Amino acid sequence: MIEKVFFDTNLFIYAYTTNEPEKSEAIHALLQDYSGKKSIVISTQVLSEFYAVMAKHRHPHEKIVDYLNELISAVTVSAVTTRSIEKALSIKGKYAYSWWDSLILASALENGCKRVCSEDMRHGQIIEDALLIENPFLPAAGV
Repeated sequence: MIEKVFFDTNLFIYAYTTNEPEKSEAIHALLQDYSGKKSIVISTQVLSEFYAVMAKHRHPHEKIVDYLNELISAVTVSAVTTRSIEKALSIKGKYAYSWWDSLILASALENGCKRVCSEDMRHGQIIEDALLIENPFLPAAGV
């Protein structure tokens, strides 16, 4: 059975930029390692955040469209729904994450992911007894 892993937006930012070469290389290696072994899941929120960050850093619209099309074809994309928002509200109240991180955690849970990869959340924390947060840039992170 292929394991589902949710990726936070920042990981794709590193994959498509060279501002932080070590992180870019680490993410490319991680994506290569996942090829065929694990299913990467993202939400429509991640796609939207990706566009906003890349545009803010003056990447051309056409290039961002190319990147988004590449992402959409390589991962599973889940729509944020009313149910996602309700779950995110519960997570925010229980774990005190930001609204956007709570929405990512809710989407990961809804999609049956066992792990979420993010450098912005508490490494090692387990959400709802079902979802492990891992920072892929920490040496002990065995994603």
